[in-house]
Amino acid sequence: MRIGLLGTGPWAQMAHAPALGEHEDVDFVGVWGRRADAAKDLAARHDIRAYDDVDALLADVDAVAVALPPAVQAELAVRAARAGCHLLLDKPLATTVEQGRAVVEAAQEAGVASVVFFTTRFQPETEEWITEQAAAQGWFTAHAQWLGSVFSGGDSRFANSPWRREKGALWDVGPHALSVLLPVLGEVRQVAAAAHGPGDTAHLVLDHAGGASSALTLSLTAPSAAAGAAVELRGEAGLTHLPASTQGVVPALMRATDALLAAARTGAPHPCDAAFGLRVTEILTQADALLNGGE
Repeated sequence: MRIGLLGTGPWAQMAHAPALGEHEDVDFVGVWGRRADAAKDLAARHDIRAYDDVDALLADVDAVAVALPPAVQAELAVRAARAGCHLLLDKPLATTVEQGRAVVEAAQEAGVASVVFFTTRFQPETEEWITEQAAAQGWFTAHAQWLGSVFSGGDSRFANSPWRREKGALWDVGPHALSVLLPVLGEVRQVAAAAHGPGDTAHLVLDHAGGASSALTLSLTAPSAAAGAAVELRGEAGLTHLPASTQGVVPALMRATDALLAAARTGAPHPCDAAFGLRVTEILTQADALLNGGE
C-alpha cells in the first residue's frame, strides 16, 4: 500500500513519519504540510517526496495518515476519502459532530477503510486488558484519570499547540479515556455531570448502557510529578487496573497501520474506525456543552 502523510508538526515528526518509514508492508512515498519548508525538511529526513499540492499527493497514494489539528484533519479526510484513499486518522476525529459525520459519510460513500489512532487501543498490554474486561460481566463503576503537564511548565513539544490551548484536556486526552471505557462499560447513555477543575481540568460523570457509571478526570495542567494515566474498574469480578505499556508510540502506530491494512483488505471495519471516532466526538460535545453552561 502506498501511503502519504498529511502534516509536519511534532506528532508527525516523532510518531507518524518514523512508524510509516519503518513499516515493511507500506510504501511511504510523500508528505504534504501547511508549511512547505517543514514538508521539505521532513521529506529529506525520510528520503521521500515533499508535495506542494495536497491533491497531487492524494492522487499518488492508496492511503493517507493525518497528523493535523482536528478541524483541519476532518476537512482533509473528507477530501482524501473522495479521492479513494484509506484513512489513518488521529484523535479526536473532529471537534464538531458535523465535521465528524462528514468524514464517516465520505468514507462510507467511497468504500475506504478508516482507523483512528487511540494510542491505548494499539499497545499490546492495554489492548489485551481492554478485551478481557469487555468480556467480563457485572462492572459497577470505573474511575479514569488522564493527567498531563503540557500547560504546567513541563517540557512539552505540544505546549504551543493552538487547538490544544483552545480545546484543552477534554478534547486532547478525553478521547483516550473514552477509548478504554466505551468497549468495557458500553455505550454512554448520558453525560450526567461535568465540572471544571484547576486550569483546564475537567471532571465528568458518565452513565453507561450496561448499568455502570464512570468518573473521569482530565487535565493538561497537572503538576509534572502528578502526570500519568490510570483506569480502575470495580465490579463482580473485583478490582482491576489498566496496565502500563512497555511500548512507545511508534510501535503502537505501526499496529494501527496493520489494522488499516487489514480493514482495507477484508472490508471489515475496525473497532476504532471513523464511526467510533464520531461517537467519541458526540460524547465530548455533550460534555463541552455542560462545562460551558449548555444543556
